[in-house]
Amino acid sequence: MKSIKKRLVFYFVFIIIITVVILEVVLLINIQQHYYSNLEGTLINQLQTSTDLYEKYFSDATLQENILNNVDTFWNQTSAQVAIIDMKGRVLMDSIGVMINTTEGMEDVERALEGELGKWVGNVDYDTERVMAVSYPLYSKGQQVGVLRFVASLREINNDIKRITHIFIAFGILVTLISGLVSIFLANTITVPLEEVTLTAEKMAKGDYYIENQKRSDDEIGKLSDTLNYMAKEIIKKDQIKNDFISSVSHELRTPLTSIKGWAVTLKQDYEDKEILSDGLEIIEKESDRLTLMVEELLDFSKFVSGKITFNIKPTDLKEILKHVKKQLTPRALREEVDFQLNYADDFPLIYCDENRLKQVLINLLDNAFKFTPSNGKISLLAKLQDDKIVIVVEDTGSGIDPEELPKVKEKFYKGKSSKSQNGIGLTISDAIVKMMGGSLDITSQLDKGTRVTLTLPLQEVV
Repeated sequence: MKSIKKRLVFYFVFIIIITVVILEVVLLINIQQHYYSNLEGTLINQLQTSTDLYEKYFSDATLQENILNNVDTFWNQTSAQVAIIDMKGRVLMDSIGVMINTTEGMEDVERALEGELGKWVGNVDYDTERVMAVSYPLYSKGQQVGVLRFVASLREINNDIKRITHIFIAFGILVTLISGLVSIFLANTITVPLEEVTLTAEKMAKGDYYIENQKRSDDEIGKLSDTLNYMAKEIIKKDQIKNDFISSVSHELRTPLTSIKGWAVTLKQDYEDKEILSDGLEIIEKESDRLTLMVEELLDFSKFVSGKITFNIKPTDLKEILKHVKKQLTPRALREEVDFQLNYADDFPLIYCDENRLKQVLINLLDNAFKFTPSNGKISLLAKLQDDKIVIVVEDTGSGIDPEELPKVKEKFYKGKSSKSQNGIGLTISDAIVKMMGGSLDITSQLDKGTRVTLTLPLQEVV
């Protein structure tokens, strides 16, 4: 496996080396141009001074006579090599004794013969270093009589540039080394927290969810650390909920099974008492119904979790659903001495929903209301049209829900302190059904005053 740290250090150092090299090349080119420009300017100034001197004070004599009598005047103006060339391109005099047969190909001389300033940088046979040459026309009484040429070796300048280059290279190496150390430090600030997060994740993968990763900074890695810690806490929480659910379901299933088995054993004793026989069969029937209801809720929940639940959405008459629910729960209301009221308008339009699933939700909500509403209490089921939506309200005067528990009542397997739920998934399933039909389920409650559940459904089919 390739190390992120090595890659980061390599990338950092590579970028720094490229940057240093480009910067040094640009600087060295500018320094060379600066040195060459200074030398060129110096030579041109000296050359123009000499040509002006010749035109003012020596133009009465011929070029050859001035070479014989006044040549020292030109040498004294510069430390460069001095050459005097006639109009035919012949070298009449050279200060270091280099006599060239022809000046053909010398760009600076050719331009000077044409009356312009000529410049040239290149190699010569008599020196191992490159030279810089500047040439300028010589005038006598307004007429060009020859060319004055100054030639300077670039040896000293190139040596200076080489020294500067060595300094730059040494400085670049030093910068690269320092940058490499800084890169290692910077890489550690990234890789060390990542290694810690990875180690924590590996321990979590082995089942240790109580370990917590230490957050070092408020950046992406810090956010990853927070997410990992949050995930571990959620896993612990869900695992506890799962264990509580299994324990609760086991207890709830055991109770009706114990009753059924107990009465089954009792009835095997050949009791002839009709009343005992009737009571036993009634209890077995009720407990079987309760057991069936719990199993159906668990199956529904399993389908929701696995995404296999199906809906038959179609235009539905809400009034018929409400009447059916009222008829089904009225005997219970009479038995428990609860005032159960149903209110709705007669001109309800059809709504798009799954009829059986909506009945399931309403019966579940009303069942919760009956569980927490004492005798002489009141439960109302209200349906109304509001803003092109159907609003169904289930309200009771029961014990209410603790404000701390209210945000959690729709969570999977949640059972509050005063909950009478069998398994803690009734509201979870109801909320999921309503959302899949394009609606919403909202719960408000006050302790000792009652609970209000508002169910909102669309009139039109949700695409």
